[in-house]
Amino acid sequence: MQRLILVGGGHAHVVALSVMAGRVPRGLEIVLVNPSSHHLYSGMLPGFLVGNYTASQCRIDLQALLQAAGAELVRARVTAIDADARCVRLDNGRTLAYDWLSLDMGSETPQAGLEPLGPRVFSVKPVAAFFDLWPTALAQAQQATSFSLSVVGAGAAGVEIAFAAAHSLRRVCPNVRVQLLSSESGLLPGHAPSVQNHITTLLKTHNIDLLTFSRDAAALRADFVLLATGAKAPALLRESKLGLDEAGYVLVDSTHRSRSHDNVFAAGDVCSRDDVPMARSGVHAVRSGAVLGANLIAVANGAPCKTYQPKAASLYLLAYAPRRAMASWGRLSVSGWLMWQLKDWIDRRFVEGHSRFVMRRAQTNGWLTR
Repeated sequence: MQRLILVGGGHAHVVALSVMAGRVPRGLEIVLVNPSSHHLYSGMLPGFLVGNYTASQCRIDLQALLQAAGAELVRARVTAIDADARCVRLDNGRTLAYDWLSLDMGSETPQAGLEPLGPRVFSVKPVAAFFDLWPTALAQAQQATSFSLSVVGAGAAGVEIAFAAAHSLRRVCPNVRVQLLSSESGLLPGHAPSVQNHITTLLKTHNIDLLTFSRDAAALRADFVLLATGAKAPALLRESKLGLDEAGYVLVDSTHRSRSHDNVFAAGDVCSRDDVPMARSGVHAVRSGAVLGANLIAVANGAPCKTYQPKAASLYLLAYAPRRAMASWGRLSVSGWLMWQLKDWIDRRFVEGHSRFVMRRAQTNGWLTR
């Protein structure tokens, strides 16, 4: 019997589990280690903030996906990885040995210089915690005559959250100030100037201040500070004995296999490709997840692995109002209701599609999902 351990229930592993269902060879035990039995889809977070979706509509049942793949869920966090000894340690004191390992536990949020803010600062990651946090922010704003919010980080996540939070807060408080703080890299780094200019105009229209962020925490006078400051490699990787890039991410090849340990795979924010540039985004996590799932089955069967080739340009759909979004693709940008309709269709299809998949498997195999 061989054991495959999946660490983290992110986008890539959700897709990989769907690919693996019904294809797992005999003699392969699959274990997912994740703190929750659900995956909250981050693409629908802005819609949740403005009230387009309930939390349950943004949720994928990992337990049901695992049951479809004949796998087990261990609700815990991995605190250490020893790639040479082929084992992981959990926060409940257990140590699990593995033959194959796949990592999709995301990244951490940089917080250097913001420690003096204390209880006023919150991170958008982990997404599940932020879903629980937001009602608290709304309740605080509702009881105040004025409320201020700073969103630190002007990438795609920060931009969407600033728009969504501004709309949501202004429904419950008469005097709300929202500011979006960018680094020296500016607004939406990596996107075309036309896209950046378009969003700049929309920020002004929605009365959101765009400022350059100083790491002087005393300058942040907001009631709430939300961190969407990009990504930082998980600290536990430093002692994992895995080959890492200069920033501390797991270095993988085109099949998303570790460059240092051929029984380890990684996808999503936790990894770095050394052959092609690849942004850390949900787009690539989802697309690489399909290849990851196929490759995990392939190695268990002794078959060759497939490669994932990122496209030169990816479509980004950025929500800026309850039912409005902007499409960014290369140098092109288009905004309006139709773009929101497209984003809503894609997001619902991702979440509901996995639910329908599980129900089809349930009917085929005669078991019922929870």
